[in-house]
Amino acid sequence: MTARSYEVRTYGCQMNVHDSERLSGLLEDAGYVRAPKGEPADVVVFNTCAVRENADNKLYGNLGHLAPAKAERPGMQIAVGGCLAQKDRDTIVRKAPWVDVVFGTHNVGSLPVLLERARIEQEAQVEILESLDVFPSTLPTRRESAYAAWVAISVGCNNTCTFCIVPALRGKEKDRRPGDVLAEIETLVGEGVIEVTLLGQNVNAYGSDMGDREAFSKLLRSCGRIDGLERVRFTSPHPRDFTDDVIAAMAETPNVMHQLHMPLQSGSDAMLRAMRRSYRQDRYLGIIERVRAAMPDAAISTDIIVGFPGETDEDFEQTLHTVREARFAAAFTFQYSKRPGTPAATMDGQVPKEVVTERYQRLLALQEEISWAENRAQVGRTLEVLVAEGEGRKDHDTARLSGRAPDNRLVHFERPAEGVRPGDMVSVEITYAAPHHLLAEKPTPAIRRTPAGDAWERRNAAPAAPATKAGVLLGMPQIGAPAVGAAPTAVACCD
Repeated sequence: MTARSYEVRTYGCQMNVHDSERLSGLLEDAGYVRAPKGEPADVVVFNTCAVRENADNKLYGNLGHLAPAKAERPGMQIAVGGCLAQKDRDTIVRKAPWVDVVFGTHNVGSLPVLLERARIEQEAQVEILESLDVFPSTLPTRRESAYAAWVAISVGCNNTCTFCIVPALRGKEKDRRPGDVLAEIETLVGEGVIEVTLLGQNVNAYGSDMGDREAFSKLLRSCGRIDGLERVRFTSPHPRDFTDDVIAAMAETPNVMHQLHMPLQSGSDAMLRAMRRSYRQDRYLGIIERVRAAMPDAAISTDIIVGFPGETDEDFEQTLHTVREARFAAAFTFQYSKRPGTPAATMDGQVPKEVVTERYQRLLALQEEISWAENRAQVGRTLEVLVAEGEGRKDHDTARLSGRAPDNRLVHFERPAEGVRPGDMVSVEITYAAPHHLLAEKPTPAIRRTPAGDAWERRNAAPAAPATKAGVLLGMPQIGAPAVGAAPTAVACCD
């Protein structure tokens, strides 16, 4: 019998990307095969986000487009999971009765069973748990990358930001034991991975349920002792929990990259108070100052919300002032949108759309100017770039390759005569800077073949491997909100 095919469509933050790798692994472990690109799948899974206002419209629009295809294909199934599924529950089946399965953020591992039950019983299966069923890292996984990996160190969030619905959907923070995290990373390195990104909703609060306030900095230093692990990143920290021991660990651990994505949200103390962000402008800028004192080459990026309820012209000017002082390499900028279920949705002082748009454009222009200036400072430098797959959308047309510098800036470089593979390292001299990328137009002076390149070559020379068991993470797909500058590959949805 021909194996049933599947497609997973992912929306939102890197936690959803992490979950989608798990969903793919679960389905392949159950005998499904990934549908070839452009071909219809027997099972379509939507892994949803609930952070932005248009998330609901996007989901129901996509479900509507699939309804005719499902009617024409007996046996086709549609599943909806993720944060929006956790929030809307039975609403999804009421609005889109052709959906077969609805599952939440706490029971990702139930998908294959729910699909089979829906097939046998010929009715929709809705299963939403209120607490974590199985920690995601124990589930099978289908990796999107042979050379870079997400490694979840915690799930959930203990913060109460008034604009964010994610803690209500993903629950309280639960930390993995350091030994489990390190064992996973060592397994990954053994398979060829040379870069990992430690992942959590509030990554530097790691250790809060273990009673160790320095657990995160200790984890970073432990990563530095893993042979073969060349790059360590993390996302996203909360300024409230960002301590000097983490700065020291970043500066003193050679394989921890001098790159930091730390959400600001607003530069106004009044707005930060209204958002329930437990820091103020001076504390935030103080962290930036200490990071740069320890690591002058650090590239810092951020998230900013424009038009939060009650934001005045003076509040917005304070945000612009903070951006000028911090000189971010990049910023993910968002126009505030109401999310039902959050305190901010019912606050007085909702800012008119035209005012929000005008402020947003001013912020974009300022950040573009800063990003470009920060990138121009890289011209003339020689950077070691991890060659990536799919980072440069125009690489085929320009005959170039692309990858990430140690500080996560995107670099396009001339394709060398000698063969180079995703996962290999190249040393290139930066000759041109744009606000969103760097360009190296001279011949590549040095290529370093790596175990990650070997792993990529093995993966592409052989048929697709079955799902990896027991929590091995591979992959850093490109997702995330619009950003200005050399932004991170993806950003957290609650930080």
